[in-house]
Amino acid sequence: MLIGSIVNGLAIMAGACFGMLLTHLASRFSSLLPAGGTSLGQRLQTIIMQGASLCVLFLGVSGSLQGQNSLLVILSMVFGALIGELLDLDKRIQQLGDWVQKKTARLKTGSSASISEGFVTASLLFCVGAMAIVGALNDGLTGDHSVLFAKSLLDGIISIVLGASLGLGVAFSGVAVFLYQGIIALLASFLAPLLADAVIAEMTCVGSLLIVALALNMLNLTKIKVMNLVPAIFLPILLCRIM
Repeated sequence: MLIGSIVNGLAIMAGACFGMLLTHLASRFSSLLPAGGTSLGQRLQTIIMQGASLCVLFLGVSGSLQGQNSLLVILSMVFGALIGELLDLDKRIQQLGDWVQKKTARLKTGSSASISEGFVTASLLFCVGAMAIVGALNDGLTGDHSVLFAKSLLDGIISIVLGASLGLGVAFSGVAVFLYQGIIALLASFLAPLLADAVIAEMTCVGSLLIVALALNMLNLTKIKVMNLVPAIFLPILLCRIM
């Protein structure tokens, strides 16, 4: 029942590594050009980062339109922010990213982004959405991997762009995606009654708003601690039952 989640995680890792390879080759190529101008590799990394940020912004805006209950979204954000800030999830993920970065310091990815930045950005982008939840449920309940296979293709393509701009952290997000979808698949018989279409739509809406925040951070317009808002994604499971 975990085949779909495994393929999805591997697709993200492969895409991210390919994106980093492209950036590395661009940097090596630019070193062969005459000196005196801005590095071609640096220019490519900048424009790819900006393009990726706009794509992430589009995904966030389009996903946020799936919500039907504005009050539920607001309450999820408020209480989610309270929980996340009390737990200080942003600091914890930064510490995890710093630890991974030290362990992988010898790996040169050509990216100026931190491990934690790439990890958080890619993990939220790939985990939030109906395909991740519905695909994992199908995996666990019926053994149907088609949704996650389709998602793997999409995530693999997106991870190439993110890997080129955000570096090694994107590859590590493949592990997070596998764990997230794998847990849903293993608990599918228990979670299925809780994850009605309305709940999934509101979870997607809340998560997509966090993706918008990620895009704004990637464009250096804001410095939102997105990780401290992550608990908000799961609150519609509870709020939809009482509202």
